[in-house]
Amino acid sequence: MIVPHVDAGSSARRASYLSVFQAPLTSVMFAKPFKVRSNTAMKGSDRRKLRADVSASFPALNPENLSELMPPKEELSTVKVYAHKGESLTVYVHNRNPIIFELERNLYPTVYTLWSFPDLLPTFTTWPPVLEKLASGADLMLPGVVLPPTGLPEVQQGTLCAVNLVGSRAPVAIGVATMSTKEMLASGMKGKGFSILHTYKDQLWVSGDKSGPPVIAPIEMEAAPEEEQKEQSVSHHSVPDTHLPETQLESLCLSDIAAETPQEGEDVAGEKESADTQDSDISPQETMDNLLNQCFFHALRYKVKKSDLPLLSSTFLRNYLFSCCPEGQQVDIKKSSYKKLSKFLQVMQQRNILKVKELSKGVESIVEVDWKHPEIRSFVAPVSEPSASSEDVAGGAEQVYQPPDIISLYGISAKMLPLFQESGHRKGDLLTQSDVRSVIIAYVKTNELVHPDNKNFVTVNPIICDCLLDKCEQNDVTCLKWDDLVTRCIERMQHSHQVTFPGRPPVIRKGNIEPIDINVAQRASNKKVTMIKNLELYAIDPSSFASLLQQKVQASATCTALPGAKDRVQVQIQGNQSSHVGKLLLEHFKIPRKYVNGLELSAKSGKKK
Repeated sequence: MIVPHVDAGSSARRASYLSVFQAPLTSVMFAKPFKVRSNTAMKGSDRRKLRADVSASFPALNPENLSELMPPKEELSTVKVYAHKGESLTVYVHNRNPIIFELERNLYPTVYTLWSFPDLLPTFTTWPPVLEKLASGADLMLPGVVLPPTGLPEVQQGTLCAVNLVGSRAPVAIGVATMSTKEMLASGMKGKGFSILHTYKDQLWVSGDKSGPPVIAPIEMEAAPEEEQKEQSVSHHSVPDTHLPETQLESLCLSDIAAETPQEGEDVAGEKESADTQDSDISPQETMDNLLNQCFFHALRYKVKKSDLPLLSSTFLRNYLFSCCPEGQQVDIKKSSYKKLSKFLQVMQQRNILKVKELSKGVESIVEVDWKHPEIRSFVAPVSEPSASSEDVAGGAEQVYQPPDIISLYGISAKMLPLFQESGHRKGDLLTQSDVRSVIIAYVKTNELVHPDNKNFVTVNPIICDCLLDKCEQNDVTCLKWDDLVTRCIERMQHSHQVTFPGRPPVIRKGNIEPIDINVAQRASNKKVTMIKNLELYAIDPSSFASLLQQKVQASATCTALPGAKDRVQVQIQGNQSSHVGKLLLEHFKIPRKYVNGLELSAKSGKKK
């Protein structure tokens, strides 16, 4: 069958392409926040069943792929959720990232999984501006599908497919084909092509580590002549620049795929840098390997002390290795050749640099370091470069603001230490909620404290009694529910938080992060003013924020020193502007709603008397 090729640069094609933005909203699973019903660790039997089901659903995954997707010695969680329209789903989570979700007994991979296995599903290509619409709940219309010279993949109606963007094979969405490939071509590429279930930047993606899609180079077309490729390249790049309205052109500036659609008047230096990157013999994976090795030896040489051992591997990564990352760079082990921290540490152990041991089941710790090893002794820390200012990150017109990744951490106090000693922890170690749960589960199983008659309960031994029970409970309470056990443990630990901005090393602070506070106060003559504080904690420059807000509401805005806080500023603007402030923070800066206080202060419309 000969597939007709439609020139993407033709005016007719561009006109039909724009109709993709008019796609009606559908019941996309994760376009809006979902409600978590339960979150439990998977048992061995459940893991085996899931592995068999995934293998049956996706035969392209070999046993090695399945082991990479669901590592045997790493924890998997089953999360039961209700979607925003009431659908009941099951999400399977590994290392904070959702990897598979189940709907009506059918399994679907998430974008996190497809980034590791980009050829798992038949893939169709669309334009970068379409992504934002898909994440907001739109289905993919056929005018938005790019026709490659080799033709569309052969699929039938109901086939699960992936969607990628021009310039990269990394999938950004999954959906079900509403018609076969033959029917798509017979329709003249008009109508709805795919019912979208999940996308990059939707709420399911937000529940993971929020990493961006990798840039996976498209497969080169051997049969395409050089002149034809140049024409296609020109036509592809000319569509967004010369024929899209300004409102749609803005959506091309997606931070993770900006390099795929050059803008008119783009900096020549940026083109030169891109060309230099293409000419380099070092692949992105090798670059990440070099950065990982540099941070690893930096941490061992200058950060880790003998008194810190044994050191939980996850704590070493979070508190030591990440902090050694140069300004403007970020270690992502998934983008290295090792893929996992455990594999990287095993390689270092084979080189006799350190020793790793499971002090408790499923929890690895660094127990010994050879500081006399030549690779450690010869390492010299690189000279650090000055970091970007907060204005460049948050308010600058040439930079796209990216919200921070905020993780709650829990420190081990002296009273709680007996519960964590068996797993190799020390007083003051910081753990995530998942780490705490893993340690508690390992402690209970190691000490055989699961209640013999009811596995939902844990028998209280003297250590649990001293650490988690109040004095009035110590004589009466003999067992606790699993959730109650973990909740009590977290409540009695020292709370901290880790903030990671893209391109910067993580910053850890004590206590919970203060939310951005919106407050409305009344002044003389019944006038109201809106005050916003704590913007600096989220790398938002108050002056730039005030200027942007002033342009939107056409009201006077000023920045004043925050009383009682050193080097902190609050923004003040005339009138009750809490609604505009909230919209700016949630939609423009993408700050999660739970980190914004005062959204309820917006003026409510009422009947005029």
